[in-house]
Amino acid sequence: MNRNEVLSERIIAVVLELLESEGHEAVQLREVARRAHVSLSTVYKHFRTRDELIITALGRWMADNCFAAVELPSADVTLHDGLVRLLSYVFEPWERNPRMLQAYAHVRRSPGGAALDARSVDALLPAASALLGGADPRYATDIGLILANMSFAMVVRCADEDLDAADILPILERAVDRLTGDNATPAAAARSGERRSHSVRNPYAAPFRGNLMPRPPR
Repeated sequence: MNRNEVLSERIIAVVLELLESEGHEAVQLREVARRAHVSLSTVYKHFRTRDELIITALGRWMADNCFAAVELPSADVTLHDGLVRLLSYVFEPWERNPRMLQAYAHVRRSPGGAALDARSVDALLPAASALLGGADPRYATDIGLILANMSFAMVVRCADEDLDAADILPILERAVDRLTGDNATPAAAARSGERRSHSVRNPYAAPFRGNLMPRPPR
């Protein structure tokens, strides 16, 4: 690791510490520079804006805490259980670290926030494709849109301190109950022997790209 990489890692480590201990508002570039024992100009050399710095740190945190354990579902898992597990990968770490959830809600609205969405889709899409690859495309699209929009709406409510982070997963689980239990035929088809490949190129995976984490209106 060269000197620039070492400095970048040191800066990101400070930002993660601030996000987890004090929250989004505590990340001020002068304070980051002071704690990282670098000049303010060094921070700007590596990260052009405060939002870019937070987005980079959050992307690292999500990769380590939300997506590292994501795996393809086993052949015998039900659609309900598979969807709940997929949601749990993301929201259980956020339940334990609500300040990270609040930071995500804030910076996702910034110009560079789409990068977090892209990472989320790339991490979750193979498992989502495996779960819904054999379903009617309209059914797969509806599930993706409903769960994604519900998820982001509750993330915003958490950021506004109108909802506790621990309440998100139970609400989403009830939604999955409705989406799979009241649609027995298409839900069963998604887990039938006619399932398509687990490949991310699966044609039924297309509705999820860009829809798993829709951006809020400005």
